[in-house]
Amino acid sequence: MALRTQLVAINPDRTILLRGAVRPGILVEEAEAPFPQLPDDVYTLRWLSLGVDVDLASTLVAQECEVLYSTCGTQSFGGLDRGRLLSAMDEEITSMLQPFCTPKLSYVVSPPATMLTQVFWDEQVFGPIVTQRDRISRVVKVLVYSYQEQGE
Repeated sequence: MALRTQLVAINPDRTILLRGAVRPGILVEEAEAPFPQLPDDVYTLRWLSLGVDVDLASTLVAQECEVLYSTCGTQSFGGLDRGRLLSAMDEEITSMLQPFCTPKLSYVVSPPATMLTQVFWDEQVFGPIVTQRDRISRVVKVLVYSYQEQGE
């Protein structure tokens, strides 16, 4: 949710029409119906490995987040602007991840309740650009951390 809020501030035009609703252009893969192919010009988050450190005063949880995105460019430029569009998405993801923390919220209640700790992350690691026919894509990985609080 923090990344969605950041994206709306950075580029409110990056949206996706999904199930009849226009939303910010960030999808959490596990929370959506499967796609035969991930959509272009949006960010797809995928949660990977999980680690837990119980040897601290509070339990620290770390999870790797993979952000996938791709573009075919625009029709008006015959797709020849796809490199510029991918670079723009690189800049957006870098901006969305600044600062390196956000307040931790509980979405069990409505409106979401602010918790006592924060969610924080390392600097992102950009994977290489991958070309498949007219589509170029990239994967960015980020380690995300939070301390478990009572009741979680």
